[in-house]
Amino acid sequence: MLRGFLEEGYPLYCGDKARRIIPNIQKLLQQELAQGSKVFYLCDHHAPDDPEFTMFPPHCIEGTAEAEIIPELSQYSGEVIPKKRFSGFFGTPLEGKLADLKPEAVVVCGVCTDICVLHSVADARNRDYPVEVPIDCAAAANDKVHLFALEHMEKVLGAKLTRVTVGQLPKLRFEIPDSVLAGDTSDIYFVRAVEILKKEGINPVATMEVFANRGGILCGIEEVKALLEKALPEGNREVWALSEGELFQNKEVVLRITAPYQSYGVYETVYLGILAHCSGWATAAKECVDAARGIPIISFGARHVHPLVAGIMDYAAIVGGCVGCSSISGAKLAGIEPSGTIPHALIIIIGETAKATQIFDKHMPPEVLRISLVDTFKDEPEESVIVAQALGGRLQGVRLDTPLERGGVTADLVKETRAKLDLAGFKEVKIFVSGGLDLERIKYFLDEGAPVDFFGVGSYISDAKPTDFTADLHEVEGKPIAKRGRIPGVTPNPRLKRVL
Repeated sequence: MLRGFLEEGYPLYCGDKARRIIPNIQKLLQQELAQGSKVFYLCDHHAPDDPEFTMFPPHCIEGTAEAEIIPELSQYSGEVIPKKRFSGFFGTPLEGKLADLKPEAVVVCGVCTDICVLHSVADARNRDYPVEVPIDCAAAANDKVHLFALEHMEKVLGAKLTRVTVGQLPKLRFEIPDSVLAGDTSDIYFVRAVEILKKEGINPVATMEVFANRGGILCGIEEVKALLEKALPEGNREVWALSEGELFQNKEVVLRITAPYQSYGVYETVYLGILAHCSGWATAAKECVDAARGIPIISFGARHVHPLVAGIMDYAAIVGGCVGCSSISGAKLAGIEPSGTIPHALIIIIGETAKATQIFDKHMPPEVLRISLVDTFKDEPEESVIVAQALGGRLQGVRLDTPLERGGVTADLVKETRAKLDLAGFKEVKIFVSGGLDLERIKYFLDEGAPVDFFGVGSYISDAKPTDFTADLHEVEGKPIAKRGRIPGVTPNPRLKRVL
């Protein structure tokens, strides 16, 4: 992350998209340094006559400002390793330093994804190091080579693609409705079972374990924790669980409850249902995020579900890796601001897209993004330029949501819109694409090289199949016991952490 690649005016400036990863790398460095990780800055330091300059313009010559780490990152402690080739291993002491450290994993980030990052990852994998590449901490000169490099690192080299922005959710306090606490949403046979045990005076300490019939992203555990915190007696309870947003495997125990059975027996329906839907939504969101390979996803699914669960659905999408959501309630749960554009209704009532966008700009506070929907009345590329000109540089994005009756949004339409905006001098205006997006549609835009900046995904997330979770008793009063088909006794899972 050198000035020669990240500051405008230098011959190999990677562009504004590359600069957008700087805050994510700052966050990554803060996290890793707090955990005691060793940081290496692998920096181009070329001689004036470097052979590389037969392929690229002279850049990052040692001793020049161009070869300095950008100021935004230079404040974070780390060891600088000068390099003269693409890989951080070639002709440098990096290999010996890693051999001494014996790291659990090597995290590689920076620019360019398809050059220095890719070659350094390849050399690390050839030395059998587990490698992680945070996709929101890498960038290239254009999306096509960026996406190619990510796919190659994952599918050929075996690197793990991660995100710095996933799972960083605020501490939440879910409110459990009185009707849920009263058992009104529970299966009646659990209510009757607890009633019988109370009348018989039987209330053993029992251990319940929860697992799923397929892997995915765990979500809902914070809400389940809030439920159990109210239900279980403080002095006689243990709850162990995986964390919100954590990847779990088929049949893996994700939750273990040990407490007097009467205190939680009635809630089996509740916590299974919470985990089922939330994990299904989060897993679908993660699938979209993975398919988009670094292009941010915003959840637009609130309109497809009952309003009482819209917020939870959007929250789950954030847990799964979406960077934003449209519902106010979902954004509140996730600790972010809701994301939105301008609805067709406002444009139709005003009668003109540019005028409606100007009125929107007039009345909305500065922190609200100026993103105009440009498929209402006119040709989308033409309308995009008209709106951009009308806002005089304040337009931040246009959204393409062309209905299927007119062919839907196509890669060519995105390319044309980008080209027209660029020619008119509005290179900074982003392009949002929405409308019936699923994994295949996202892949289509990427394969076609469409310059999409954001995807808005609705029904693929909101309509996700719930993840079937099962709860089984494994101990009663410390004695291993289970129904047929299950193994009695506590199932070992060292990944569980005590949460209550």
